[in-house]
Amino acid sequence: MTKLFLHKYLKSFTDIIDDQQQTQSILEMSNILKKVKKKNKVMIFGNGGSAAIASHFSVDLTKNTNIKCLNLNEHSLITCFANDYGYEKWVEKSIYFYGEKGDILIIISSSGQSKNILNGVKAAKKKGFSKIITLSGFKENNPLKKMGDLNIWVDSKIYNIVENAHQYFLLTCIDLINQKKIKLK
Repeated sequence: MTKLFLHKYLKSFTDIIDDQQQTQSILEMSNILKKVKKKNKVMIFGNGGSAAIASHFSVDLTKNTNIKCLNLNEHSLITCFANDYGYEKWVEKSIYFYGEKGDILIIISSSGQSKNILNGVKAAKKKGFSKIITLSGFKENNPLKKMGDLNIWVDSKIYNIVENAHQYFLLTCIDLINQKKIKLK
């Protein structure tokens, strides 16, 4: 039973990441990121596991590609903004204080329904961000999927498959940008 479950689970994940539409989205995302101007940056946000993914991506993008990426998953900032403005507004306020016209926003929400994430997208639009990339899952018609310039949706209702696919897409994008330095077998 356990082996059968694992086989089905891995097949489900492989089907998602080896999809032609997802491949095209990764290519498009890497092209967007390669166009970040030196004076601008990428900002990335998520909640819970998606926040951890955002942190990993932010560090690797900056370190491996020299594209500035800011992730504000700092607990004192989150608790300050949540206390002063409400949890639904902490991402919005982070974008207000740290974002600049021409920046790029990458925003992750497995459900595509987190109010703080949705408010962050609205703030980025008001601030004049050049592109907004969303990553979501679960229901195809979720609110976040309708808000970005590039919307990457994972067709699964399993949190770990959605989050692992998001991480896979983001980190693959970094390797795609950095491909001249990578030797494949």
